[in-house]
Amino acid sequence: MLAAYAAGQDPDNPLRVLAVGEVEEPGPPEPGWVPVRVRAAALNHHDLWSLRGVGLPADLLPMVLGCDAAGVDAEGRDVVVHAVVGDPAWRGDETLDPARTLLSEKYPGTLAQTVWVPPGNLVPKPPQLSWAEAACLPTAYLTAYRLLFTAADLRPGQRVLVQGAGGGVSTAAVVLGRAAGLEVWVCGRDEARNQRTLELGAHAVFPSGARLPDQVDAVVETVGEATWAHSLRAVRPGGTIAVAGATSGAMPPAELSRVFFRSVRVVGSTMGTAEELRRLVAFLVASGARPHIDDVVPFADAADAFQRLAAGDVFGKLVLELPA
Repeated sequence: MLAAYAAGQDPDNPLRVLAVGEVEEPGPPEPGWVPVRVRAAALNHHDLWSLRGVGLPADLLPMVLGCDAAGVDAEGRDVVVHAVVGDPAWRGDETLDPARTLLSEKYPGTLAQTVWVPPGNLVPKPPQLSWAEAACLPTAYLTAYRLLFTAADLRPGQRVLVQGAGGGVSTAAVVLGRAAGLEVWVCGRDEARNQRTLELGAHAVFPSGARLPDQVDAVVETVGEATWAHSLRAVRPGGTIAVAGATSGAMPPAELSRVFFRSVRVVGSTMGTAEELRRLVAFLVASGARPHIDDVVPFADAADAFQRLAAGDVFGKLVLELPA
């Protein structure tokens, strides 16, 4: 079958160890798992980290990359693939399972014609969503959904600040927040991306670190060190900073006095549950909101798509399309 996979590890030049080509059709990696014929798969920075060797042990190479996919299961049903794989004995929120992993870390991922997953990791894909739109959901959009509505527990009419403009999670937070009736503000360092974020639905955009005209109920924080101090200043007393990443570094000054004197809640969040993915799908159908897709490209051009992702030449999601 056709697949994009990590043939090795290179911390400095991850694209050097990216391979796109034919691999042996896999069988079920665990008893009871089911196959999905992939129709579309979205790229994530997680794929680049895997190529660098982060979270992917060398003894598991070669490893098919990818966390996001939509396709057709063995019964002919259209499905979205949930990427979080937990211990079968675990009960409750699977993101809290100490043994959890993501597809492409321990088990082959979604950037292939076929991916095997536990039956509970399949969520029905409604006809209102295209293959490409559905493929955007399991990582960036599920992460943003959980940040906004679980971690920050936001309600219509409240105000949220999204740190960073143009990335997968940040554009998802703008799309979902606007559709849910939130007042969405964004801070970004690139004026062109800020302008595109306004067109996407943000109510206001500001330069990174700018003094804001008012405080916000919550901050969606995925940037980390470069924006942390600003997030602490931006959130109102009793508000929430929902954290799901630290792309600029993970060790900023904590400023704990500001946290406890102002009763700020700092809530960490990772991906989301299969149930939250179901709710996200239903939310998109009911609201009419759709993921923002930068481009849909044939799977044969996967290497070029990875080059664009690595260069930061993407606004929203980049999707690979596979033949039926």
